[in-house]
Order: sequence, then C-alpha cells, then structure tokens
Amino acid sequence: MGVFSNLRGPRIGATHDELPAANGSPSSSSSPSTSIKRKLSNLLPLCVALVVIAEIGFLGRLDKVALVDTLTDFFTQSPSLSQSPPARSDRKKIGLFTDSCEEWLMREDSVTYSRDFTKDPIFISGGEKDFKWCPVDCTFGDSSGKKPDAAFGLGHQPGTLSIIRSMESAQYYPENDLAQARRRGYDIVMTTSLSSDVPVGYFSWAEYDIMAPVQPKTEKAIAAAFISNCGARNFRLQALEALMKTNVKIDSYGGCHRNRDGKVDKVEALKRYKFSLAFENTNEEDYVTEKFFQSLVAGSVPVVVGPPNIEEFAPASDSFLHIKNMEDVEPVAKRMKYLAANPAAYNQTLRWKYEGPSDSFKALVDMAAVHSSCRLCIFLATRVREQEEKSPNFKKRPCKCSRGGSDTLYHVFVRERGRFEMESIFLRGKNLTQEALESAVLTKFKSLKREPVWKKERPGSLKGDNELRLHRIYPLGLTQRQALYKFKFEGNSSLSSHIQDNPCAKFEVVFV
Repeated sequence: MGVFSNLRGPRIGATHDELPAANGSPSSSSSPSTSIKRKLSNLLPLCVALVVIAEIGFLGRLDKVALVDTLTDFFTQSPSLSQSPPARSDRKKIGLFTDSCEEWLMREDSVTYSRDFTKDPIFISGGEKDFKWCPVDCTFGDSSGKKPDAAFGLGHQPGTLSIIRSMESAQYYPENDLAQARRRGYDIVMTTSLSSDVPVGYFSWAEYDIMAPVQPKTEKAIAAAFISNCGARNFRLQALEALMKTNVKIDSYGGCHRNRDGKVDKVEALKRYKFSLAFENTNEEDYVTEKFFQSLVAGSVPVVVGPPNIEEFAPASDSFLHIKNMEDVEPVAKRMKYLAANPAAYNQTLRWKYEGPSDSFKALVDMAAVHSSCRLCIFLATRVREQEEKSPNFKKRPCKCSRGGSDTLYHVFVRERGRFEMESIFLRGKNLTQEALESAVLTKFKSLKREPVWKKERPGSLKGDNELRLHRIYPLGLTQRQALYKFKFEGNSSLSSHIQDNPCAKFEVVFV
C-alpha cells in the first residue's frame, strides 16, 4: 500500500498515548513516527489531485494545453483542497483549476490582431466614400503615398486586390459574369448577382417606399408598359405583342408600340393600373431592376419577363405573374383578365401591402440597409483578419474546454450580417443542436441590446417590436445566395461536425 497504508485514522483500542489531545493538538508524548504521519497526511490533497489529473489526462477529457496549465496552476496558485470553494470574484486569482470554462476560454481564445483598423483603416483606391456609417473604418480615394488594400480595375501592384463593380447585365457586359470576372483576374466581384462577393442590387428600403398604400385603379386599360429598348436579347417585345393580341388592354408609354404620351412620372402612372409589365431586357438570375420594385411601390401587380428566380425577390408567392417563355403568354393573359374582373381575387395579390411581406423578402431587402461600399469594407477587413488567423499563434487557441470529466464546452463566434466584430457564445458538446445554437445567439444579442442594422431603414409598419427573430444562421464566408436560399445544416449531426471540424467556428446571422 506504500504511503497510503499509513494515512489512516486512530485504531480501535488505541492507547491514550496514541490519541490526539482533547484540544486537537498532539499530546506532549507524541513520538517522531507521529510527526512523520502528520507530514504525510499534509501531502494527501496533493497526491489525490495528481492522481485525478493523471486519470483525466489519460481518458482524454482535458485538452493537452488545459492539462499542462492545470498542473502549473495547481503547483503555483491552488489553495489547499480542503479549503472552501473560492468566491467567483477570486477565481481568476486562483487560476485554471477553479476557473469556469467560459472564463478560461474567454481569456485563452482572446486575440490581438496586428492591424488596428481605427489607426490603419481599410483603404480602397478609386471611388468615393458614399455612405455615412460603417462598422469598420474605411477610406476611399487616390492611392498616392499609400498601398491600397484594393482598387477598382485591373493591373495594380502585387498585394492590392482588384475590384469590378457594375449593375449591368452580364448578357450585355460579359465581364460581369462571375466566372468570367475571375478568369480576367478580378479578386472581388460586385454585381447584381447574389453569388458575387458583395452584391449590388436595385432594391433598398430607403430608395423605394414599398409599403406605400394602394390607390384606386382608374384607367380603362388594365396594364401599363414602359419599354424603350425594342432590341432586347430576350423575348420581351414578342411577349408584349402577344399580350396585345389576346385583347389584354395595355397602355404603352415607352418607345416600343407606344400608344400613350411617355412624359409622365412612372410610379405615379403605374398606381392607376392593376398590372405593370415589368419586362427586363435579359433573363438573367438575380437581374431584377427598378421595373419590378417600382411596380411593388405603385401597388400594381407586376407581370414579369426576366430572371428565372423572380419568386425570390417577391414579397409574397402570389404577388406577381411570370411569363417564363412564350408558351406562358396565353395562360398569363387569361389570369390577368380573371383577376381584373374579380376584385376579391385581385385584392388577394396585394394583401402583402396590408399584412406585410414575407420574412425572406425582408431579409433580402435588409441587406441593402448597409451600403454596398461599406459592405465592401467589411468584406476586405474580414479577409485581412482571416489571413492573419492562418498564423501559428492563432492556431494555439484551444476553442474548447473540458474540466474534470465534465461536458466539453465549445467557444464559437457570431456576428449580425452588416456588422464586423464577432461576439462570443458557448455551446455544450452534449447539446450541439441547431436549437441550442439559435437559443444561444438570441440570448447573446438580446443581452447586447443593439438594434438590428435594418431598424432605421425599414418603413415604420415593418420595424416591428423589440423582439429579435432569427431568420438565417450560416457559416461566415458564404455568399448571399448560399446564405439566404441554399445553405442549411443537414440536421444536428451536421452542425456538430462543423463545430468540431472548425475550431472557434464563426457564424453570421440574419434577423428579421
């Protein structure tokens, strides 16, 4: 039994000389062997602690770093194990052995980046600073005297990223196609495509009063058209002509088949019609221009020729009619006539004006609440930090913690879309579920008491109360197409694998 054989209490039948004195002190006749026993008994807490730590380390329940720190802290800082547990305020003094996992991770995973953007802002050559607020410091202008992080156009010095920005269709400007832009050497693509690095759309709460009330439909014609490019690279002119042949009464204000004076305010004119022909000049994914959004503002049901995914841009599933090809013209014409003759059915297509648009529509338009130039700055600053995080120093972060055989605690980071800095949340290994992640995110952001980034932009009827509602949560770095429409964790096991495979995993969230 070694040392432990001597660490026992008094034997039954012990003589008076072997028992402690009544006041707890040794008797005056204590022998040298009794003194040795006392010294050995004082070592008991240390021995027990070493055995426990060794066993935990053997079972793999402590990270290697945590195990080493535990031993160090015990020998240098830990109080006697027989003492009462320390007050919470004293935990940091005592060290890892009594720190909570949250406290330890907050300390060990804290990082200091080499670049402070308040002192050394993101610098973009070309363009102008056309926004008032941005969560990351950023400047635009002439690159003389300073190497830019990025610049518009090609042919810049090494280390400067090349940017292409355009709101034109790739059908007319091939360099705007994402794959084509990459091949030409652009590092950052800013187009109407939601798959681009920083999408630039035609929609925003500030520009369009989408929730403007519906006005009476006073025109004899049921639809209005504003089409001036009669040589568009799709079938929109043919669709206009085909609708007219079905006896759908259309007032044409544009250069194509004009039958009304075009010198009018477009939105004000559209308010008097039940339908608006929102015919784009190309059928390209995500290419949705003011034609569609002005129809929504006017309270005129848009009849669309254009992007195949127009439903993703609609405030409600039945708020528009879609002519996907020429075979759709006749059934769409029939539907227009039916709705025009049946007020109750027609009003159903506009009920979103009274009940509010879908959450998916709000999430899409909310993206533009942060100016695209600011979103470019956020994109660049995030990229700068991600590059630095590839260094060995950052890879030493533990990102998780287990104590004494307890459940593993994972340290993950979250930010709201449109913001830059990350916030810490913690998830327990036994409960790595989507529900737990969403709950932790909501709890964290409620405690911060920040307004969502879209709060100031949305019309009053859509600001809602102060209750946060989480619409999407996704790994940081996805495109907006992936984030809003494509990505989802395939069950809790998928989320668990992602967090375990990506130390200090980062997420972005969209609130509605």
